[in-house]
Amino acid sequence: MNDPMSLASVAVGSSGRYTRTAIVLHWTVAALIVVAFPLGLYMQTLEFSPAKLRLYSYHKWIGVTVFALALLRLAWRLTHPAPPLPQHASAWQRRAAAVTHGALYALMLAIPLSGWLMSSAKGVPTVWFGVLPLPDLVGRDEVLAATLKRLHMTLNYTLAVLVAAHVAAALKHHLVDRDDVLRRMLRVAPGDQR
Repeated sequence: MNDPMSLASVAVGSSGRYTRTAIVLHWTVAALIVVAFPLGLYMQTLEFSPAKLRLYSYHKWIGVTVFALALLRLAWRLTHPAPPLPQHASAWQRRAAAVTHGALYALMLAIPLSGWLMSSAKGVPTVWFGVLPLPDLVGRDEVLAATLKRLHMTLNYTLAVLVAAHVAAALKHHLVDRDDVLRRMLRVAPGDQR
């Protein structure tokens, strides 16, 4: 029987860094979220206009892209485990990291899905990049749309808090613990082509 630790070290490479694919997916999704969150806040403050509708379209495009990339990230992560935390990380830190990462993946899927559901309930189609019409997931229902809007906002604020905690933990590892937890997500392992 294969040793799971050996398989994990092969998947992440002997350097203990993330693969190129994992790094690109991580930073692409992070950048999209950093754009989508303030865009979502800003567009709600605007009066109804063609400009507001255009921003809503951009926001939806980003959301659908995050959803698709999150599915890809999850598939990649399941077949390419993350490098282990440093030996000095305590049991509670390991649990907190696992719970936070799990919640981040769940939110990267749930937030776009809640937005798509909300658009469907409002009777507003979602057309990815203005080219690919996505099916309505529910029928038009204003009460459901209002509930989904509150859910979408709550999930987004939850994501903002978790992202802040994730960034703080990475900076703590880098600046206080002085380990390689942050660096391994910034640089590709030598010779890694994945």
